[in-house]
Amino acid sequence: MMVRVLIALLMSLGITPALAQDGGPLRIEITEGVIEPLPIAVPNLVPETAGSAEIGAQLARVIATDLTGTGLFRELPNSAFISQVSDFNAPVQYADWKAINAQALVTGAVSVQGNNVNVKFRLYDVFSGAELGEGLQFAGTVDGMRRIAHKVADAVYTRITGESGYFDSRVVYVSETGPKNQRRKRLAVMDYDGANVQFLTGSTDIVLAPRFSKNGDRVLYTSYETGFPRIYVLDVGSVQRRVLDSNVGTMSFAPRFAPDGQTVVYSVSQGSNTDIYSMNINSGAATRLTNTPAIETAPSFNPDGSQLVFESDRSGSQQLYIMPIGGGEAKRISFGEGRYGTPVWSPRGDLIAFTKQSKGRFHIGVMRTDGSEERLLTASFLDEGPSWSPNGRVVMFARETQGAGGQSNLYSVDITGRNLRPVRTPEGGSDPSWGPLQP
Repeated sequence: MMVRVLIALLMSLGITPALAQDGGPLRIEITEGVIEPLPIAVPNLVPETAGSAEIGAQLARVIATDLTGTGLFRELPNSAFISQVSDFNAPVQYADWKAINAQALVTGAVSVQGNNVNVKFRLYDVFSGAELGEGLQFAGTVDGMRRIAHKVADAVYTRITGESGYFDSRVVYVSETGPKNQRRKRLAVMDYDGANVQFLTGSTDIVLAPRFSKNGDRVLYTSYETGFPRIYVLDVGSVQRRVLDSNVGTMSFAPRFAPDGQTVVYSVSQGSNTDIYSMNINSGAATRLTNTPAIETAPSFNPDGSQLVFESDRSGSQQLYIMPIGGGEAKRISFGEGRYGTPVWSPRGDLIAFTKQSKGRFHIGVMRTDGSEERLLTASFLDEGPSWSPNGRVVMFARETQGAGGQSNLYSVDITGRNLRPVRTPEGGSDPSWGPLQP
């Protein structure tokens, strides 16, 4: 076991480590303790075929960037290394890594045959002098080598923290260009870190609120291409799409998939009234879920699909409510000062992320599902539209700067409020929806 590494990380988080009741491996619950990032060494992967040295260096950079981007790890520079890893199978010189205070060491090797890449990696606890888990091997293509690096980083993250990773995942979002009063918007999908952007629609029509299905194969979104908001389902692989049926004269928007992937919840606006409906996307059969004079929108399912959280002004101001999907009375859960909107249930089921407007500022926040323990993670001129990482540890959102020349860009933040970071994209971005880990 990588006991000392785990204990060091636990203590840096202000947590007393404990063994699982069954005597299994340590597991870490990351809380609001002050974090001293864990020193980790990630040497370039050993090239095992001619011409693979550069790829080995690139893979190491992606792995290290993934890990340090969490705020939980601090990479030791290559210039500090006493030992150089030149043979993947050679014994580790633990004393050399201890001397530079490395607590974890990631080693790897890479071979390239034509367009095919094969990567091996191992993770070591330097202070106990032991390997953590068994070595793994991944195969892919040169074009897909960043995915391999993300998979390695996910494995390292999981073995050290006890939580699933989130690096080998994608985000669908609205890519934005042009001035604020003439902004062009199109759907795009990217790696979680902003790399490998691919556009899914053109920029001639306004598109809003893309939402991934649970397994990441489809995207729901709202488009104004007919001059009226309508909901579309797009297959990410083929980029084929179809419109969901809606009644003539009604506006349909704010869609989101149920966990089963066959049901969609969305809002329908008729006159001054807006209610939430569900629809079977195969049969087109729709069911009205709310029926009040209020504006009710932005529904989001809990992980098992039994409940919805949504925003409503039925109490006189914009607040958050939870209701059973099968019907029943909705329960208000937000009671702080200000207005609440765009709620999204965590994939872990324990928290709800939201946008809050209070005293002229916008915030991204999280709360327990009963409304307790509200915590604001950000504050700016305009932060909105949170979306959860696959492991429920990080929230991505859009931040718009002030003024006529203001731009909207994507950011991420840990649920403790630490590690606020921009997500670099070729153009501005808004409305992120973080998809699942890729298979």
